[in-house]
Amino acid sequence: MTRAILLASTALLMAAPAAALAQNGTANSTGDGLGGGQLALTRVLLSTGGVGYFEYEATVSGDADLSLEVRRDQVDDVLKSIVVYDDKGGVGTIGLPGAEPLETAFRELPFSEGDLGSPAALLNAMRGAEVTSGGSRQLTGRLMSVTEETVRLPGSDGATATRHRVTLMTADGLRQLVLEEADALRFTDPAVQSQIDRALSAVAENARRERRRLTVHSSAPQGGQPAAERRVRVGYVAEMPLWKATYRLSLSQSGQTQNGTQGQPAKDGSGALQGWAVLENLSGEDWRGVDLTVVSGNPVTLRQALYTPYFVERPEVPVEVLGRILPSADEGTVTLNDTRAAMRPQSEVSRAAPPAEAMAAPPPMATAPAPAPMGEPLAKVAPHGAMAGTPAVAAVRGAEAGAAEGAQVLFHYPQPVSVPNGGTLMMPIAARSLPVERVALYQPGTDARHPLASLRLRNDGDTALPPGLLTFYDRNAAGGAAGATAYVGDARMATLPAGDSRLLSFAVDQAVTIDREERPSRRLSRATLADGVLTLSVTDRQSTTYTVAGAPDADRNVVIEHPRRAGWELAEPADTKPDATATAYRLPLAVPAGKTVTLTATLERPRQERIVLTDLSADQIAARASAPELPAEVRQALTTLAGLRAAVAEKERRIAELEDERTERIADQDRLRENLKALPAGSDLHKRTLAKMGEAENRLDGLARDLTAARAEAEKARQTLRERVKAMTI
Repeated sequence: MTRAILLASTALLMAAPAAALAQNGTANSTGDGLGGGQLALTRVLLSTGGVGYFEYEATVSGDADLSLEVRRDQVDDVLKSIVVYDDKGGVGTIGLPGAEPLETAFRELPFSEGDLGSPAALLNAMRGAEVTSGGSRQLTGRLMSVTEETVRLPGSDGATATRHRVTLMTADGLRQLVLEEADALRFTDPAVQSQIDRALSAVAENARRERRRLTVHSSAPQGGQPAAERRVRVGYVAEMPLWKATYRLSLSQSGQTQNGTQGQPAKDGSGALQGWAVLENLSGEDWRGVDLTVVSGNPVTLRQALYTPYFVERPEVPVEVLGRILPSADEGTVTLNDTRAAMRPQSEVSRAAPPAEAMAAPPPMATAPAPAPMGEPLAKVAPHGAMAGTPAVAAVRGAEAGAAEGAQVLFHYPQPVSVPNGGTLMMPIAARSLPVERVALYQPGTDARHPLASLRLRNDGDTALPPGLLTFYDRNAAGGAAGATAYVGDARMATLPAGDSRLLSFAVDQAVTIDREERPSRRLSRATLADGVLTLSVTDRQSTTYTVAGAPDADRNVVIEHPRRAGWELAEPADTKPDATATAYRLPLAVPAGKTVTLTATLERPRQERIVLTDLSADQIAARASAPELPAEVRQALTTLAGLRAAVAEKERRIAELEDERTERIADQDRLRENLKALPAGSDLHKRTLAKMGEAENRLDGLARDLTAARAEAEKARQTLRERVKAMTI
């Protein structure tokens, strides 16, 4: 017993260095006669795209198999992005254990993973298998069913319990037992027991498989010295937490304050800017003396489940079954014509001899390309055996060059960095003096009454600064000791390209008050009349007057953000060309201490109105003619047209009156005709009704003549209106 314990302890001690090596992310190259080395993490590059690039190095000689362990959840990213660099060697293969999903372990078993959730589910899945129960009552038989039942517990107030009744087919017939009361229940067939053991082992193995070991094969250089040492680098991209940028800006002042509560710089000048990158090491391994770089940009980062087996969905076709054959009755033969006879040899030849193309030998199989030189990334190897320098390779290299020239900024720390797994690090990315100007930024959507105390920070360097929060400090703050520093506020800074500037707002300037007054107006610049269409060239104006009451203690450089509107242009102030954002114009305004100044911003939008005069009534045309902004000749022409349109309307009104009267006469005549049918012929009432019908007929004849004359007059009036409208050109 003591000897066994000693041997086990010795084995654990021998395995400890290898386990520590795997935990540290390094591995020896293995294999008989292979040059040795270790892959050690040497470089880390973190991107704002939410990924990180990890590069490992090893010194090898000859053929070498280099091992690298990665987390299970990183395998997809590694397969997508792994790249191998070699000074002189060639690219071999990269292998790793298969994904082996848990479903594969149950593919050939009579039960599923879910059946292992309870004994009852497993027994139901194994119906027909032979089991033996242990304890005082031993039974041996084949499983028929496991049913659930609810029983009342003795001595309890209605409490119940769930039990499972197992039914077995034994040599003596059907026998039952309660699963919860059996001391033991085992499968008598060792093969069945082995299946269950393998399934449970697969479940346990799947639960602890958190890492995968990759094996990178590096080939010795051909024609050189196989034993010569060379450097191999292996890199890949994997998901990482987003690194964040934060800034600190320190300014000095003379003791003057803007709002009485927070210090402000007394004059414009420069400020000391410090930039820091906040990053986390959640890679799964410690970083020991690595070369660290952070990248700011907006790259496209994609994911794909390359480590997951996929099976193609194939269509299922029915099994071909020969049907019953019923030959038809022979009805004799006919003589074929010459065309059919001539076609027969052609058909026979085509069936007897394959075409020349089919007789040609199959093309030789494409040979695998030789291992590529390891001095370049794998992405530059010509795919499918294409030779270097072909258009395909040129296109790949062109794309890489474009990516390298993208809008990304790298911040490299000049010294090796060590960060434990799970640790957080702050890395400096900027430390320099930048020009600063104090302004009061008025944003109506942020505060309608007061501007924001802000700083205009200009990047006069050669490197863009990524976005982040900025903390503003005031050194030598009022009321403090010499050299004291006071916190003033925080600001949000967007990406600051080189040579550009940003307004950083950190507080509300309560000492400055701003009122707004908006006045919409419209100005007619031109009016034309042609072919009965009045065309008005109109300019819409939207004027906003800002009244700014300055601070009592200091001057202010106010920047007013006036909203921009699609299709509108800034007309006033006309003597300046203000800066503009995507949504606003930035109008500067100098406000002396204790003074009130105003600024009027006017937006204009030119447009045209087309009015078809023949579609308007006389009153509508008269209303247009009364507009004082119209030229006198246009007003006179519209007044004339209004009179002609009124004359047409009068004629049309007369026609409508005659038609109404005619309708009434016809209805009255129909009524008299119906009454006449009921009256005795020759009676006085019959005679009077006939007389009234005669009068009605006479009136209808007169109305017909009047309607004809009225319609002619109306048409004449319309013709006069059309001719006058067509003749008017102003």
